[in-house]
Amino acid sequence: MEEAGNDDMIFKNTGGSLPVPNVQSFASSKDCTEIPEKYIRPELNDSTLVLNAADGQGDIPVIDLSRLHHPQHSEDEMLKLSLACEHWGFFQLINHGVPNEVIEKMKIAMGEFFQLPLEAKKAYGQPPDSVEGYGQAFVVSEDQKLDWADMYILSTNPVHGRNLKLWPTNPPTFKEALEQYSLELRKVSHVLLDSIGKSLKIDEFICLFEDCLQSVRMNYYPPCPQASKVLGLSPHSDAGALTILLQVSEVQGLQIKKNGVWLPVKPLPGAFIVNIGDIIEIMSNGKYKSIEHRVMVNTEQERMSIATIHNPRFDAKVGPLPETLEKSEPYYKTISHHEYIRMLFSSKLEGKNLLDRMKLEA
Repeated sequence: MEEAGNDDMIFKNTGGSLPVPNVQSFASSKDCTEIPEKYIRPELNDSTLVLNAADGQGDIPVIDLSRLHHPQHSEDEMLKLSLACEHWGFFQLINHGVPNEVIEKMKIAMGEFFQLPLEAKKAYGQPPDSVEGYGQAFVVSEDQKLDWADMYILSTNPVHGRNLKLWPTNPPTFKEALEQYSLELRKVSHVLLDSIGKSLKIDEFICLFEDCLQSVRMNYYPPCPQASKVLGLSPHSDAGALTILLQVSEVQGLQIKKNGVWLPVKPLPGAFIVNIGDIIEIMSNGKYKSIEHRVMVNTEQERMSIATIHNPRFDAKVGPLPETLEKSEPYYKTISHHEYIRMLFSSKLEGKNLLDRMKLEA
């Protein structure tokens, strides 16, 4: 990277997000009997498009990280990984090597932050020109439907790109917990990205992610008395390269869309849920899929999760890699990472699909 300030561009000067009411505060108030119209989603009335998780058809693939770099098992596990990325875009990751102590500290620190008084949390609110901080991301219109959630987004890598003014001093354990957790997840992402590159037969793939851009999005979904009428997180695919999700509470809610049907994901104990983002779909020229997903909420219990997003170096190009074009024409444009980030935010503002905008004209 040519200059330290470039890394901050991921969050700065991108238009930010409009301020919206705090959902956690409203959900805990006496007024939370009638849900405001801005949260009501009429499309949820069609329950035929949701598969019952009990029938097992929604079980996403499981990848064992310890087998990916095992001399005897790496080839078989690499094939499983390739098939998961190609046909699902989602998988559960077991034996990932992140110490349980690190995970538990992060869970506790996040829980304690969200239990702070609203005014204390607002001290770390999103600045007008950024989505980093406490609030809601990508609210671009007074008329758009809102998610039943509050979130807290922080840039964690490179270290010199952190905005420490948005890192809380209370709880006092938060900074150390997040530093340790984000470091461990960079290690996990390195193994996964290296394996993804090898499965695509692109030796230099991992070089694009050296000292990768990493951010953490902590999601708090309060209970809702009319949970079947709201969404915790609207349907979307992830704009980044690779997302690693930690289920903080036991309440389920994540659903992925496959063959036109929403499949509830049942997390395995101790596993991460990993998904391919738009950047890897583009780099693989469409071979690996970035899948639409959403989050439902619970009528009685809060749900918490931590999504850790990994992106290429800021000076990397976003486009199909040469090795993917040996047998096919490019499906996507090639642009700078900076331009890609700009396109992401303008797509949100205009209500357009980022992947569609990246596609080349037929």
